[in-house]
Amino acid sequence: MNGIPRARRASKPVRVTLAPELGGGIDGAWWPHTSAIAAELPDLIGALHKALGEIETIQINWSATEGQLDLETIATGSRMMLPGEHHRRPRLMSIVGRNAGAKLLVVPSMTSQALGTMVLRTAAGLPASIETENGRLYETACVVLGLARTESAKWCQPTGS
Repeated sequence: MNGIPRARRASKPVRVTLAPELGGGIDGAWWPHTSAIAAELPDLIGALHKALGEIETIQINWSATEGQLDLETIATGSRMMLPGEHHRRPRLMSIVGRNAGAKLLVVPSMTSQALGTMVLRTAAGLPASIETENGRLYETACVVLGLARTESAKWCQPTGS
């Protein structure tokens, strides 16, 4: 059972956002504090319990051998792709609860505070301040969200028999 009334309190707040209406290509984002995602998963489940109900399934679109998408590289445009190299795909989680389901973009733990916050807000459809709406961080968050939506659409397509 994951709806324990006296759940433990996280040492650090869970950084997760959800869109007001679920069911889109991306319904929000989760930004773990470390790369040890399994250690933070119970706190995420606890944070999502009210919105989704008792969590029944969790799926991810990556394997342990895949590297993470580097959001800072996208933000700075500091690295050019080499011929034959491909972009790493955004990490997504599909979390299905008894009452609802959500697809979350998983923000890499090493992402800067400013960019991570902007991606969380953008993924949930929350407004950005006027100062940042025209800024580089907002543009980067929109690019990341676009990549995540594209990956989400591919991930959900049934595979051929």
